[in-house]
Amino acid sequence: MTDPRLRHGRASLAFCFLSQGVAFALLVTRIPAIQELYGISDALLPLFLAAVPVLAGAGSVLTERVVRRVPASTLLRWTQPVVLLSLLGVAAGDELWQAAVALGVFGLSVGALDASMNMLGVSLQRAYGRSIMLGFHAAYSLGGIVGASLAWAGAHWDLALVVSYMPVAVVLVPAALAGSRWYVDEDRAVQEGNVDSGGDTVAFRLLLPLCLVMTFAYIGDSTVSNWSAKYLQDVLGGSEELATVPYNAYMVTTLVGRAVGDLGVRRFGAVAVVRCGAVLAAAGFAVVAVAPGAWVGMLGFTLLGLGLCVIVPQTFAAAGRLFPGGGRSDAAVARLNVFNYVGFLIGSPLVGALGDAWSYRGAMLVPMVLILVTLVYARSFGDGSARYGGGYERPRVVDVGRGGNEV
Repeated sequence: MTDPRLRHGRASLAFCFLSQGVAFALLVTRIPAIQELYGISDALLPLFLAAVPVLAGAGSVLTERVVRRVPASTLLRWTQPVVLLSLLGVAAGDELWQAAVALGVFGLSVGALDASMNMLGVSLQRAYGRSIMLGFHAAYSLGGIVGASLAWAGAHWDLALVVSYMPVAVVLVPAALAGSRWYVDEDRAVQEGNVDSGGDTVAFRLLLPLCLVMTFAYIGDSTVSNWSAKYLQDVLGGSEELATVPYNAYMVTTLVGRAVGDLGVRRFGAVAVVRCGAVLAAAGFAVVAVAPGAWVGMLGFTLLGLGLCVIVPQTFAAAGRLFPGGGRSDAAVARLNVFNYVGFLIGSPLVGALGDAWSYRGAMLVPMVLILVTLVYARSFGDGSARYGGGYERPRVVDVGRGGNEV
């Protein structure tokens, strides 16, 4: 059996991931409505969109500094309501400067939230002694599906943005604050020796392979989110209605893959799962690139979801394995999280530029090759016996008060 504190901490953190998925999906799927609300020109829109991941990267860097003095759970407890309220702020304004301020706050707080919730996930997984990280990201995928569905309903019924976003904030803000009571940090006494200097002892050369893998994974993810509909309609000749299906299929298979992925890590090890994911994702891009029609293209995007979904959670887990201990682990996760946004910023413009200069079929081969590079760095995810990237597994009861030692 597992300590009840760990079970409660796991459930509350999973709800945090789900809430973040809802919030992010509500923002990105209603970009046209936000543009119309504030009268943002097509020329200015890319600057607003790029500012969010840039500020999120800055928020992740700041988080590394903050968690040397403040527990990650405390930071997470207060940044999640800020994310949700800033989302509401985006919908509530009518002046361009108000949009800039709300999106700026959203970006900074999202960076802090992404970093701190993955810090807690890595820490909790270490205490559990088995793979649970994919389950947290499955909750995020589920939240994304819920958020996208709510966004569709708002657009379908022609609801004002503030009307669409208000119920979400009203429900999730108090629920997130209530759930934060059960967040579990590693024992601060165990971290004491690393809190002040942990970040300085994280060797970037050791972290670099994981940073590259994270970047390549998000280049692949942003390619699907930004180009799947256009590709299916313009290149593969699908209808406008059919063009909305690939991203939904991608999200559903991402959820399914993450829901069962922890079992795969426990059975076959992190290295094998990451390799399998990279091969599946590359195969998905290959199918998309050579697809003769829309239905085969959708099969490719489905394979992409099953493959890419395991890479990011296991990359965070591997960072925790490389730099064990509270302070060093948190610093590694915060630095690695920055490359989430680097990949997001690079992916869409890269595919667009290659598509215009060459062909969109050819452009799909570039993220395919980048994902295959993950195979070169697969050993960074643990040795063959690693069942969650930490190189050891403890099936018995763990004591949180002792920092995850056996009792």
